[in-house]
Amino acid sequence: MSGPLRPGHPAPLGAHWDGAGVNVAVFSANATRIELCLFDAEGRAELARHDLPCRTNEVFHGHLPGAGPGLVYGLRAHGPWAPERGHRFNPAKLLLDPYARSLTWPLTWNDALRGGEARPDPRDSAPFLPKAVVTAPLAGPAAARPATPWSRTVICEAHAKGLTRLHPAVPVAQRGRLPALGHPALIAHLKAQGVTAVELLPIQAIAPDRHQAERGLPNYWGYSTLGYFAPHPDYLDETGAEGLRDAVRRLHDAGIEVILDVVLNHTAEGDERGATLSWRGLDNASYYRLRPDGRAEDVTGCGNTLNLAHPRVLQMALDSLRHWASAFEVDGFRFDLATALARRAEGGFDPAAPFLAALTQDPLLSRLKLIAEPWDLGPGGYRLGGFPPGMAEWNDRFRDTARRFWRGDPGQRGELAARLAGSADLFDHRGRRPHASVNFVTAHDGFTLADLVAYERRHNEANGEDNRDGHGENFSANWGVEGPTGDARIRATRSAVARALLATLMVAQGTPMLTAGDEFGRTQHGNNNAYCQDNEISWVDWTLLDSADGAAMARFAARLAAIRAAHPSLRHDAFLHGDTQPLPGVPDISWFGADGEPLSPDAWERPEERVLALRRAVREAGAVDATLILMNGGEEARAIRLPAPALPWRLLLCTSDPEAPEADAPEAMTLPARALRILAATLPAP
Repeated sequence: MSGPLRPGHPAPLGAHWDGAGVNVAVFSANATRIELCLFDAEGRAELARHDLPCRTNEVFHGHLPGAGPGLVYGLRAHGPWAPERGHRFNPAKLLLDPYARSLTWPLTWNDALRGGEARPDPRDSAPFLPKAVVTAPLAGPAAARPATPWSRTVICEAHAKGLTRLHPAVPVAQRGRLPALGHPALIAHLKAQGVTAVELLPIQAIAPDRHQAERGLPNYWGYSTLGYFAPHPDYLDETGAEGLRDAVRRLHDAGIEVILDVVLNHTAEGDERGATLSWRGLDNASYYRLRPDGRAEDVTGCGNTLNLAHPRVLQMALDSLRHWASAFEVDGFRFDLATALARRAEGGFDPAAPFLAALTQDPLLSRLKLIAEPWDLGPGGYRLGGFPPGMAEWNDRFRDTARRFWRGDPGQRGELAARLAGSADLFDHRGRRPHASVNFVTAHDGFTLADLVAYERRHNEANGEDNRDGHGENFSANWGVEGPTGDARIRATRSAVARALLATLMVAQGTPMLTAGDEFGRTQHGNNNAYCQDNEISWVDWTLLDSADGAAMARFAARLAAIRAAHPSLRHDAFLHGDTQPLPGVPDISWFGADGEPLSPDAWERPEERVLALRRAVREAGAVDATLILMNGGEEARAIRLPAPALPWRLLLCTSDPEAPEADAPEAMTLPARALRILAATLPAP
């Protein structure tokens, strides 16, 4: 490994072992020279530097004979220092290969990591930066994926560490690590809850946020990517990347898919005052969106925005997704601040922008589950319903409407009806299906379900920002006391509303997304922005399952999931408009008031009316499955008549009496306050 490098090849990008040595290929349109820096096994001592000898189509490349897996390396890039043109080359700064598949650890924040502002910073950053490590291909052929249809998909959003950090059945050494995701006890719980896919917060290599670190706070959520091809080192154990793939395969064996939350909108480098870790030092003007003065354009709120309009940056993004889909066999991706991924060079959102066009036609990626967070912080950034066919979207209007209806806000019936019907007003175009609406009541960002019914205000004091961070309007209610209480009446109301919210999620058309721990009462004690809380505030407390309330809530959630799975009309993946009749006198979708009569235009406009009945009927396998959802968002019980024609309804579940067994439903009944009932009837198709 001494002496000059051989020419090698310009593809594939990154450092790859070919059996005879390691080929290194690095893109930079504006560098004049790139050095390959070799380190000892710990990444501490720099042993040698070699110029990459060739440049082909803006790719510097070379081949290091005799090198192999385990080689530890970094890069240094030479070129102009011209900040006004976006160029910030500084060979004093060691750079991480954007295609690195494994890293030494940790990253240590130091001022030497700054590239400089008015002039290049001369300090060597190598002692503080993780190094890339060459890896061997993961062994073994690809396994079969569950390939769960969207219509049967139930997502559980979870933090990979927080999900298992306190799980009593997981061996202590594995808790909080990626291999623990495959533990039989965790899988059994997910299966019992009807979960078919786990959506993991970022597990790609994460940089700690400097400002948080200086306040003694970690970057727990991980929306600050340091490397798009490497698992985060802190989440691995001695099995390395193999442990992650083994966990994915164990989940697959149980029929559970794995979706990764990826952050392709920005990187951990921040703006020009931030660190030079990789992309900025290799080619700032290519990798990032820049303003005319050469400074970073920021539509993400994180200091920079990746320039996915550039072909090589687009290639990096797609290569990283294919790597996770092939090497680790993941089943899909959720794209953070996805509007930023679809902005044209001039700044506007375009559903046919290069990244989305490439993603949705890619032979591998287009077959996976693709989910957009349909907003960013730039002008015109809120684009719910605007993404192309082939993608689903987080539907925050479902979240807010469900919360407001069950809080008792006036004038919510019409909006709730639209959300329960798959948000056809937003998604029924270009052949999209209801599954495009990823419905949720809670997510990692915001209150947990238990806190949503226990707090009216955020309580983020532990974040060190004087409680100024996090959502200010949560559409929550504490039902009489802020936070924990021993008042049995208040506790009963909170539980009833939480069950109604969960039931609303599971009876709506679209793709339901749960948040891990909501099914048994996980609390963050009122913190609605726990991005920096790598502790018991954020970790899932599995001991709640041992409590009477937690166990009861888990049974209720499992019962709900089973009802959804058993009834096609609850998960039907075609929009219903009331223009077909699966049964005589029974359109595919109908809406009624408390009197059992169809709602008139005038009735829809009554803001103080809080009773809504939804009947759906669909044909499947020679039968008609009909369900009737009765909802009372008011504070008083209401007399209810069932709509005509009379069907052999069975009362499957009532949120006010969650343990009650199924029973035949009477033609008239009293619907308790803040309650939802599910009725069903199955008849032969005419």
